Order: sequence, then C-alpha cells, then structure tokens
Amino acid sequence: MDKINIPKSDLYLETERLIIRPFERKDIVPSYEMNLDPLVSQYTGDGGVGSKAEMERRIVDNVFGDYEKYGFGRLAVEWKAERKFIGFTGLKYLSDLDEVDLGYRFLRAYWGKGIATESGRASIDLAFHKLGLAKLVAFVFPENVGSIRVLEKLGFGYERDVVLDGDMIGEYVLYNRV
Repeated sequence: MDKINIPKSDLYLETERLIIRPFERKDIVPSYEMNLDPLVSQYTGDGGVGSKAEMERRIVDNVFGDYEKYGFGRLAVEWKAERKFIGFTGLKYLSDLDEVDLGYRFLRAYWGKGIATESGRASIDLAFHKLGLAKLVAFVFPENVGSIRVLEKLGFGYERDVVLDGDMIGEYVLYNRV
C-alpha cells in the first residue's frame, strides 16, 4: 500500500464522549498499564506485553512507523470528560494480507459503555471518507462474543474462518465491511 497523504489533522477525531488522536510518547505508560490486565489482552493474539520497553518499541516502531509509512494507524482514545487515555482504536495495514484491519482495545473499566462501537464508527468514517478505502476487515477470536457484536453493529459481516501466523497467532473469524 502506498502512503495516503492526508492532513495530519484528519487523524484527530471527536465523538460525543471521545477524543481520538494519533498516539504520542505520553501514551506508552498508560498503554503498558492497560495491557497488564489479562482480560484486556485475552483475545489479542499478540501474547501480551512483557515490559514498558516492549510497549515503547511497539508504539514507536509499529504505530509511529505506520503513520510514516502509510499515513494512518492505530489511534489513542481519551475519555473526553477527563482527558484520560482509555485505550486505542483505528486502522492497521496488514501488509502480509494486503488488508486494512479495524482494531480496538480499552481499559476494562470502560467496557460495556458502547465505546468500541462509538470509536469504531469514527474509524470507519476515517477509512471510507477521508482515506478513501474500499474495504475494512476485522479479525476476532470466535469466542470473543462481545467484539463480534460490536463488529455486527458496525455493519461488518462474517466472511470466513482463518488461521493466522506471525504477529497474530490463532484461529480467527474474519469479518469485512465494504
């Protein structure tokens, strides 16, 4: 995928309750702390994060690298009322599959509040209306019923079961939205 050149300001999104923005170095520690919760990383397929240094590497190399290489990537999410980091949402280009993936992860205290759906809608708008993408996919473990419900609310439909290697290891259900 070639880099999509859009103004960086287009990566700043706002919803009724959320501020969605590019990651910054200040997000490394709260990201690490969020991922210490085994339930938060239960269905991620990435093996969790072992140290702050590992989280820093992932954000610097992967997230910042994606911004530089593709013009977009995962975005930090703040609870607007408190200006507090609560997780991430957004898009990731998966070069080995030539697909753009929608993903999200939040502090457990914010589960069940519709945040994944709210932030997902903003990410979908970014993908289709600002980045001009034609399709999004999402990979979810079949037993992650909550995330499957979110994807269905966002208009994704089941495509097929898949087994992935590399960064995402496991048996997934592939959903797509066109």
